[in-house]
Amino acid sequence: MRKEHKSAKGGLTEAGRRHFEAKDGGDLKPQLKKGTSPRRISFAARFAGMNAKMKDEKGRPTRYALALKRWGFSSPAEARAFARRHKES
Repeated sequence: MRKEHKSAKGGLTEAGRRHFEAKDGGDLKPQLKKGTSPRRISFAARFAGMNAKMKDEKGRPTRYALALKRWGFSSPAEARAFARRHKES
């Protein structure tokens, strides 16, 4: 992934979404910070199950931590609780 496609705040930039839509034929949408959209619930469930670090060796937030924050979660535990609370039975 090229640097101009990565947002410094986590996730993809608009240019990055357009690039991957054209390349793969996808329909990428920006992050959702609040609400109970099925996309946000799915994101929370996927990311809560990942075994990734929140900080790198220099103490900076990882891309994983930035993505969680961009979607409105402060930790994997918070994302997991959100996903469990709102999953369809």
